Amino acid sequence: MSHAHEHVSNTSRIWKVFILLSIVTIIEVALGIVRPEFLFMNNFLSMNLLNWVFIILTLYKAYYIVWAFMHMEGEKSSLRWAVVATVIFLVLYLVFILLVEADYVYEVFKNSTIKWNF
Repeated sequence: MSHAHEHVSNTSRIWKVFILLSIVTIIEVALGIVRPEFLFMNNFLSMNLLNWVFIILTLYKAYYIVWAFMHMEGEKSSLRWAVVATVIFLVLYLVFILLVEADYVYEVFKNSTIKWNF
């Protein structure tokens, strides 16, 4: 007995994912080139808003790539949350560490006799 499987074309889904990720990437590149003053000159948690926009857009792209290419939309919500919550926690932890360490290094160079040589 043969079990014939119907082939389903995913061409439209591939184009949708490609277009969405391209739009987000174009927005990131445009913001990097233009660097709007209202985003670049305003700070939130010791980092300018433009960097926060980059972090958020990059996390969105990473989540959507996992959602689309790892077929997470078809999984149970408990598995999706196990994967997504772990990644969110690790990324937020990494961002926290980077911000704390970068602020420390900045304060050392700003308030000491050590010269900026880079």
